[in-house]
Amino acid sequence: MKCVIIDDEPLAIDVLRDYCEKIRLLDVVGTFTNALDAIAVIKEKEVDLIFSDIEMPQISGIDFMQSMDNRPLFIFTTAYSQYAIEGFELNAVDYLVKPIPYHRFVKAVVRAKELMSLKEKDKSMKPYISSSC
Repeated sequence: MKCVIIDDEPLAIDVLRDYCEKIRLLDVVGTFTNALDAIAVIKEKEVDLIFSDIEMPQISGIDFMQSMDNRPLFIFTTAYSQYAIEGFELNAVDYLVKPIPYHRFVKAVVRAKELMSLKEKDKSMKPYISSSC
């Protein structure tokens, strides 16, 4: 799964990149300290998963997610638990509170992989499902 990490804290990016490198199915195609800088890469590389902080300068992770058409899967990575309900209402895959334990990161990635597999299966079944069903 191609993924992007967005966080205004370089140390948080380093931790997440290290976690991603330990999981072979993840391919980090970009890291950004600002969500707006990530837009071009997300469109160009057809990103499957975004790890995003919420409270960032210029645009919040939630506002960024809401602004995207045909958005990839999102896992929020934040120090603030008060946005969890809003994150889940936006269909975030998971909501990880910093400091993020590695086992929770793995659990969130597994959930994202399962959701991605379901989406792919759904796409492959559409030609066989008639609209009159």
